[in-house]
Amino acid sequence: MTTTNVTTKSREELIEKFSKPEVISGSEILLRSLLLEGVDCVFGYPGGAVLYIYDAMHGNPDFNHLLTRHEQGAIHAADGYARASGKVGVCIATSGPGATNLVTGIATAYMDSTPLVVITGNVMSTLIGTDAFQEADITGITMPITKHSYLVRNVEDLPRVIHEAFHIANTGRKGPVLIDIPKDVSAAQTLFKPVNEVNIRGYSPTVSPNKLQVDKMIKAIQEAKRPLILAGGGVVYSGAHEELLKFVMKTEIPITTTLLGLGGFPSGNDLWLGMPGMHGTYTANTSIQKADLLINIGARFDDRVTGKLSGFAPLAKIVHIDIDPAEIGKNVPTHIPIVGDVKTVLEIANQTAVRADLADEWRTELLASKNAKPFKYIDSDTELKPQWVVELLHETTNGDAIVTTDVGQHQMWAAQYYKFNKPRSWVTSGGLGTMGFGFPSAIGAQMANPERLVISINGDGGMQMCAQELAICAIHNIPVKVVILNNEVLGMVRQWQELIHGNRFSHIDLAGSPDFVKLAEAYGVKGFRATNKEESRKVWEEAMNHPGPAVIEFVVRRDENVYPMVAQGSTIDQMIMGDAE
Repeated sequence: MTTTNVTTKSREELIEKFSKPEVISGSEILLRSLLLEGVDCVFGYPGGAVLYIYDAMHGNPDFNHLLTRHEQGAIHAADGYARASGKVGVCIATSGPGATNLVTGIATAYMDSTPLVVITGNVMSTLIGTDAFQEADITGITMPITKHSYLVRNVEDLPRVIHEAFHIANTGRKGPVLIDIPKDVSAAQTLFKPVNEVNIRGYSPTVSPNKLQVDKMIKAIQEAKRPLILAGGGVVYSGAHEELLKFVMKTEIPITTTLLGLGGFPSGNDLWLGMPGMHGTYTANTSIQKADLLINIGARFDDRVTGKLSGFAPLAKIVHIDIDPAEIGKNVPTHIPIVGDVKTVLEIANQTAVRADLADEWRTELLASKNAKPFKYIDSDTELKPQWVVELLHETTNGDAIVTTDVGQHQMWAAQYYKFNKPRSWVTSGGLGTMGFGFPSAIGAQMANPERLVISINGDGGMQMCAQELAICAIHNIPVKVVILNNEVLGMVRQWQELIHGNRFSHIDLAGSPDFVKLAEAYGVKGFRATNKEESRKVWEEAMNHPGPAVIEFVVRRDENVYPMVAQGSTIDQMIMGDAE
């Protein structure tokens, strides 16, 4: 993989380099401040309102910028970078349409608690509010979908604002922060003074929990006969996977992980029951409904997990551990609330956690159910099944790849049939369900992890929302393996229309899509196609051995459905199991 020649320096080296008082532009202050925050890659797209910023990048050996082909590609790439690295992702766009093209990506990051700093340009300060050319009130537009936003009116404020933005984005419940910089502010000159401290009035996330609440949880575990853990993305975001494993091993409580929690607990562990919810495992869903104690660790009780709220976990005492107090009790009444960072809470809990001795029969029951009711599908020798393709990807990578997905059926098959060994190996849009997310996020994940294999699994619909980003993979030799499960239809919409809307198929046909192999080759990327198992094994091996980016199109069965499925309005144990049962 080739990138801009960037000189990597420590914060101490950079502070020394920038220690000499200098009068510089707001644009140069921005770049220096980003470097001081440890930013090693920025994704963006230039335009009139950010020309001073891009001019400051010219010839800067310390600054690495990746030019995407669409602003949405830039923010999704920054999102993938953040999720796969644990660092803050950064993107830049110009004013007006450049900024508004970021809105979907900002909402995606906000829903999934991804730390981003989003930098937009704006028109001259004197023109704000006049409907000037390419003016948009981006701070107002994005107010409901950011943790915080800044409109920088004074160039002297830039170092403080940037330092605060990174702190806000990457602490508490993480999320996107927007910095809007008028053109005259980026051009203005001032004395640069690095900022090292943060003092934000009213912002002090609770990290350490109330110990009495943790003690209540430990007591509840000792009294429970059917305890269960529901672990979510908060485990991954807080870096608590080792503490979670220790907690499960000490208590021997069975565990299920949400879509965004996949990888937060090793899939090979006997106590792992799989993913719960609309397309979750039989055992995960039925265990929630039977549990007498449900310990939610860093999940937000999303409707795709709970199903019909009034019928969710009807027998369970609810423990909810979350960094965000607003989530506790929001959807599901909570008996033992624990506000705090998941890693910190589990570190404290592990000091006194003991085996759930009353749950022996429960563990035996769930293990038997897990073995008897795995995910199933009817294989075929004549048609290529998408589930089989995902199994092929898993078997040939030993579950060690970073996998990103778009949204739809392929996303659920990837979640079901690819088994993850470690955290930050699964990158997907959960809360917003954003089509077009999968491929650009893989570019960001690969930039963050140049030594690891990154596979982007896409449908033929979502791939066409972001295919232009193949250009930067070719230019920079970013070796993402782009898998397209092509069924020539909007698969999840078709499934709902079949099962819920009486086979009334309306506007779902994607026939007429491009030849994806030729499209890849047009961008200078190696392309492959497979229509059966033999071809699949052959082309996937070739793609894996190819040193650069590759697009692999698997032509799969059009009418395949994702099972199990819980229809809206049903409780999660009311599953449509499909023909394989």
